[in-house]
Amino acid sequence: MCHPPPQPLQRHRPRHPGPIAGRTAGGPVALTSRAPHVPADRLVAEMVPPPRFGSVRFDNYIPDPNQPSQAQAVTTLGTFAAGLGGPAAGGTGRKRWFRREAKAAAPAGPRGVYLDGGYGVGKTHLLASLWHATAAAREQKAFGTFVELTNLVGALGFQQTVQTLSGHKLLCIDEFELDDPGDTVLVSTLLGKLVDAGVTVAATSNTLPGKLGEGRFAAADFLREIQGLSAHFHPLRIDGEDYRHRGLPQAPSPYDDDTVKRVAHATDGASYDAFPDLLDHLSKVHPSRYGAMCDGISAVCLTGVAPVPDQSTALRLVVLADRLYDREVPVLASGRPFDELFSEEMLNGGYRKKYFRAISRLTALARDAKGLVEG
Repeated sequence: MCHPPPQPLQRHRPRHPGPIAGRTAGGPVALTSRAPHVPADRLVAEMVPPPRFGSVRFDNYIPDPNQPSQAQAVTTLGTFAAGLGGPAAGGTGRKRWFRREAKAAAPAGPRGVYLDGGYGVGKTHLLASLWHATAAAREQKAFGTFVELTNLVGALGFQQTVQTLSGHKLLCIDEFELDDPGDTVLVSTLLGKLVDAGVTVAATSNTLPGKLGEGRFAAADFLREIQGLSAHFHPLRIDGEDYRHRGLPQAPSPYDDDTVKRVAHATDGASYDAFPDLLDHLSKVHPSRYGAMCDGISAVCLTGVAPVPDQSTALRLVVLADRLYDREVPVLASGRPFDELFSEEMLNGGYRKKYFRAISRLTALARDAKGLVEG
């Protein structure tokens, strides 16, 4: 048995909203026609677990019995969440994991938690469960991906982001990735400010915090920043295989163009684009807007899927795949299968874990789309 069980993916059904922006009479919408503006206040308000993880809890995470680290993670995080509760602000019994009180009262060692493991072992499920289990008002806890956090800094500015998040009890950061030296300094400085303000930070990643940046850039000049960031977290290793594919039927092969077109026109709320055109469009829209670009979309239909031409394009596609997966949007495609999107050089390079995650998630969404064809 793996975790979370494969059944939830089968239970999820795409939502079918009414008419959506960009939809032409009698046909699907084109994602390439969308370049939404996302106000900064929306970026803050939407820092909550996405729809796919809206109902997850510790008690519906099913550990793989062959991977004891999974059950241990549930126990450790449950204790961590309980430690964030207690009397209202000002009560003497309130426990703050990060606030720098008198030195004698501060527990030794790192007081944040960092979930490390491969893609598909349920890290996001556990992180979202922690967010749900923490006894705090919705506006006192935030949940977002690393990319969404850096986008928030870009939208609000550094100081305003610090002020906005400093009043939070908990900040959950999913898929913590330091792919750029500038981001290393930015996030390290931001977390330092938030830690000083008493914010508890929990994060997931595919890389141990002491190894952030390894194989991605010459880290010598930034090693101090990386090590300082690592010191904020207690690493919690989660072993296992990708639950999205264990015990499930093999993902369907790509369909022909006519099938994709037929389904796109028959499915209310579907989008319909040529894959090369979509890749070109992504280069013109900031990744912080990819989520809004998918608003109201019930299914994504793509023709001519082919290997991505370069790394910048590949990284943009990874962000789009994450936003579609979060929103449970099935993907129906013609052309090449999703496991051929990225070159061997990419899959062996510094961003390999991002690419494998994207393949895993797109394959799961392709499996979800099979019902659109058969229906």
